[in-house]
Amino acid sequence: MNRLKYISRWLYGLSFVAGGANHFVNTPFYVSIMPPYLPWPVALVYLSGVAEIGLGGLLLFEGWSRLAAWGLIALLIAVFPANVHMALHPELYQWASPLGLWLRLSLQGLLIAWAYWYTRPPSVRAGAERGSRSH
Repeated sequence: MNRLKYISRWLYGLSFVAGGANHFVNTPFYVSIMPPYLPWPVALVYLSGVAEIGLGGLLLFEGWSRLAAWGLIALLIAVFPANVHMALHPELYQWASPLGLWLRLSLQGLLIAWAYWYTRPPSVRAGAERGSRSH
């Protein structure tokens, strides 16, 4: 695995661990951004926090990183409605600008693409592959 991918995987994983922990520290904030049509907002905040901590932590382990990345993609898709709700109702979120809320929404696509990078198997250099064969 190249060094950049290794380092970025750790940064990405740790950011999810920290973000997940924040669900328990700042629960009212996360409840406030839940779309009103979703039931049990506090339970969903805790569940998503546990998922972020668990999947972010698993991403740090080479043997689990591909599975964890797929889990993070699923999680990012699952929380997408909250970001759509925020962008469509900026009047509810006085702490953020409408532009900032739309940027936050578009960030989801980048986070999904970043996680997808970790679903790919490590590349093998063509020369190394040829050199490993015995004739």
